[in-house]
Amino acid sequence: MAQALALARRGLGETNPNPMVGCVLVRSGRVVGEGWHRRAGGPHAEVHALRAAGSAARGATAYVTLEPCAHVGRTPPCAPVLIAAGVRRVVAAMRDPNPEVNGRGLALLRRAGLEVTAGVAVDEAAALNEGFVMAAGLSRPFVMLKAAMTLDGRIATAAGESRWITSPAQRRRARALRRLHDGVAVGVGTVLADDPLLLPAPRTRRPFHRVLFDSRLRTPVRSRLVSSASDDAPVWIVTTQGATGREALEARGVRILAAPAREGRVDLEWGLAALRAEGLWSLMVEGGSELLGALLATRLFDQVALFRGPLLLGGRTSRPAFGGPDPARLSDAVRLTPQSPILPARRTAVSPAAPVDGAYELWYPAGVRYGRAR
Repeated sequence: MAQALALARRGLGETNPNPMVGCVLVRSGRVVGEGWHRRAGGPHAEVHALRAAGSAARGATAYVTLEPCAHVGRTPPCAPVLIAAGVRRVVAAMRDPNPEVNGRGLALLRRAGLEVTAGVAVDEAAALNEGFVMAAGLSRPFVMLKAAMTLDGRIATAAGESRWITSPAQRRRARALRRLHDGVAVGVGTVLADDPLLLPAPRTRRPFHRVLFDSRLRTPVRSRLVSSASDDAPVWIVTTQGATGREALEARGVRILAAPAREGRVDLEWGLAALRAEGLWSLMVEGGSELLGALLATRLFDQVALFRGPLLLGGRTSRPAFGGPDPARLSDAVRLTPQSPILPARRTAVSPAAPVDGAYELWYPAGVRYGRAR
């Protein structure tokens, strides 16, 4: 199973919105085939492993990091393929939390007479696909809040200057972190101030979604975000139902989601649910201050990534990383706990000292670990 998990990690950044999965076929104590899910829409890990094994798969044990699927999606289901290949036993790390699977694959294998074991290295498997695991039980995407800030929690001066608070290595790490998600989201203020492209580096082969929350459709048609909208890098704007000017943006290929207004702004819960319905299972929210603060206040997040630069801004009007409403009591604060995930690409350095180049801190709401309640 450890080898299967290592194989699964090779799909990092390319399988979204599908999970990363690895499979190892063993017969008479010898590995006869192995594979991993390489990209969304492509063959699953079990299929790659069976192709590598050929006739040696008959009578083998399949070690797979996630329950083999039993439903038809963009590819045929894997459980019947394992049965047809003559696999004798299947060891799965965890049940697939996707409601379309959720035990059906394991049940199909058992009905066909295969020996089935589940729950081997389940924590490691859940950590590998934490966004997928948590989103499967939600009506919205898994949401990571990301902020690049000074040691005193500021993202810009009072005049709006913010380049650069963090190091070049930290900025490279943040762009790489985008690849773990289906897309990245910002508020319209970030677009007006920085005109970002919001693409991961290195680029993904699968479509990477850029999402903009813009209640009044103030997004410039000539912005880099709008100008770069394509099938490979879709741009979504979540706005309010009464906003005007959508025709010009849609003509440039931007996809508009019109949400109900709540206090004059996009209803974030509705907007996130609409994005999930469009196939986004994981979203990295990069700012600005008001959007991060609103998601914090409504508890519509699952993870926080903090990139801290060794600076102190001070002052009363420099911009905080998390804006939004002012809490009246300390009990209104969101309690967080640091976690060091098993996935090496996400290891963090949580320290009161100035961060080393590329370091960031990863936090979860207290009581949550790898998308599952403790």
